[in-house]
Amino acid sequence: MNQRLTPSTALLLTIPALLWAGNAVVGRLVAPLVPPITLNFLRWALAFLLLLPLAGWVLRPSSGMWSHWRRFLLLGLLGVGCYNALQYLALTTSTALNVTLVASSTPVWMLLIGALGFGQRVTPRQVAGAVLSIAGVLVVLARGDWAELLEVRLVPGDLYVLLATLGWAGYSWLLVRPGDPPAIRADWAAFLMAQVVFGLGWSGLFAAGEWALTDARIEWGWQLAAALLFVAVGPAIIAYRCWGLGIQRAGPNVAGFFGNLTPLFAALLSAAFLRELPHLYHAVAFILIVGGIVVSSRK
Repeated sequence: MNQRLTPSTALLLTIPALLWAGNAVVGRLVAPLVPPITLNFLRWALAFLLLLPLAGWVLRPSSGMWSHWRRFLLLGLLGVGCYNALQYLALTTSTALNVTLVASSTPVWMLLIGALGFGQRVTPRQVAGAVLSIAGVLVVLARGDWAELLEVRLVPGDLYVLLATLGWAGYSWLLVRPGDPPAIRADWAAFLMAQVVFGLGWSGLFAAGEWALTDARIEWGWQLAAALLFVAVGPAIIAYRCWGLGIQRAGPNVAGFFGNLTPLFAALLSAAFLRELPHLYHAVAFILIVGGIVVSSRK
């Protein structure tokens, strides 16, 4: 597996972090309008419709997707059915500080799952990079005041983020595992569509449970429509495309560190919405996170 980090690959892996930060901000904004698991289902249902003109041929019996249904069933569960549904759910049951803090452990789980499940050797540089990167996230979370971290109290909702993070690490490693039909693997839209087809089944099942077990309701309006369009096009289609291509180029271990740019971008986007200027600690966090990426990816 090629794990060289070129500028173009770095850009590919930075785009998802930026879009997923926007996804978190939008998810918080529309929380009063739509139930979290239903939001995930509607997001991917719209993404399915947008992908249909590009990769509708995947639905044909001869496409190869159905003969590899077990693999796409698992990818759809981890990447489409669970990941964002758990994050949206966490945003309604836990604080943003706790959610981001738990999610910042992604590089550690990437290294651990790669070593235990895929036989990848963990190098001292990758461990050092993980420490630097997580330190940068902690700077953002503490807002330059370490006393803030002492106030963190874990609640049951934080388990949703931990499960989402573990699932994402496993999903990222499965992306580089061979075994896909060549025609589907060569076409990014087809590869994503094959995951969405099965992921919609999972997310639809989870959404049905949400409506059966809770007092779920949707308040339709232009705000929700605009939010759905954004999360379907940006954090779903564009981000997943860039992440998958970046994973293939750099490998999951290196790519995992770029996920820690998400809380930094989220802090900047939140500051922009609140009309607050960035602080010095944002610059310090950026240097630490990027430093972790550089250290971990060097040979």
